[in-house]
Amino acid sequence: MPTLTPTFTEDIVKEMVATRRDLHQHPEIAFHEVRTSGIVAERLRALGLTPRTGVAKTGVLATVRGGSRGRTVLLRADMDALPIHEENETPYRSKTAGVMHACGHDCHTSILLGIARRLVAERESMKGAVTLCFQPAEECGGGAETMIAEGALADPKPDATFGLHVWQDLDLGHIAVTPGPFMAAVDEFTVTVTGKGAHAAMPHLGTDPVVCLAHMIAALQTIASRSVNPFAEVVVSVTQLKAGSAFNIIPESAWMNGTVRVFDREVWSALPGHFERIVRGVAAAFGCTVEIDFHRFNQPTVNDPARAAIAREAAAEVVGAKNVRDDVRTMGGEDFSAFLRQVPGCFIAVGSRNTGRGLVYGHHHPKFDVDEGCLAIGAEVLLRTARRFLDA
Repeated sequence: MPTLTPTFTEDIVKEMVATRRDLHQHPEIAFHEVRTSGIVAERLRALGLTPRTGVAKTGVLATVRGGSRGRTVLLRADMDALPIHEENETPYRSKTAGVMHACGHDCHTSILLGIARRLVAERESMKGAVTLCFQPAEECGGGAETMIAEGALADPKPDATFGLHVWQDLDLGHIAVTPGPFMAAVDEFTVTVTGKGAHAAMPHLGTDPVVCLAHMIAALQTIASRSVNPFAEVVVSVTQLKAGSAFNIIPESAWMNGTVRVFDREVWSALPGHFERIVRGVAAAFGCTVEIDFHRFNQPTVNDPARAAIAREAAAEVVGAKNVRDDVRTMGGEDFSAFLRQVPGCFIAVGSRNTGRGLVYGHHHPKFDVDEGCLAIGAEVLLRTARRFLDA
């Protein structure tokens, strides 16, 4: 790791860790981050800032303006937790049954609060402005879009937007900055197939929705294999099936639920048409009727190559060029994509795994936990990225 003078003093790092542990003990789900946003607003006011609260219900915005005019950067952190019961036995485990910070948003909020302290301390020498965006409701989707609709990208309008995510697929001390598509679009589908019930011994007297559904599941895999360019990655996963009430009864209806993931925006736009054509075609072939609910969560998260280059240079300063990767992609989704569609920027992955300490459980796992060394690293990378952009 390179030798550099840390931007963040020991007291700021300790505060970030303490804040992260406090937020971890008091997780709040999407659009209910009342305590969390209250802490954020209080900390920002204590720094002399004037936060705007109640954005997208519980979001918080604040702007640090430099001593001279220049460009504007938006830095974003998400605040919401997940409806998961924590299984860790740590002093800072969740005190709210069935709710847990199982994705690291407590880390992101703490990092951005630490960055706020540094920005305020150096504001006179800073060119331009930095908007601090504390966003609710990333997990369920809708938080980013709602904040944008309520003015997150106005007054001042940013010229670049950056965010980060602690990353359990990377060891502590490693960073991923991937230009172009980084995270996939997320769609959810629900299909109800209706036929005609009958005795299982006399299937000819009914119209079997279970057989129809089985063929539908197989046919949907042709979206990836036959409907889309093979170089455009697509995943269609049926994850839930429900049908029937007894071994000897053909039910009247059958139900499935699942998700579609894709990186390419043009393919993403065409997906609902491919899906509906196959589902309705199979249903018609088996004499069934069908109801389709195709819900769109996030579009692909696509990093601007020029902004990614700036983030990569900043990351190399902090962890060394050999520890910065540009080939990490995931079919997981992220609503930071909404910001990136409006303003070019970059979403950075900060390694948080520590195998030696057993901190290996992935995101959304009930034993998820990070090596808190990622807080100082993430804060350094994100702040240095913002500085580089403003000074360019």
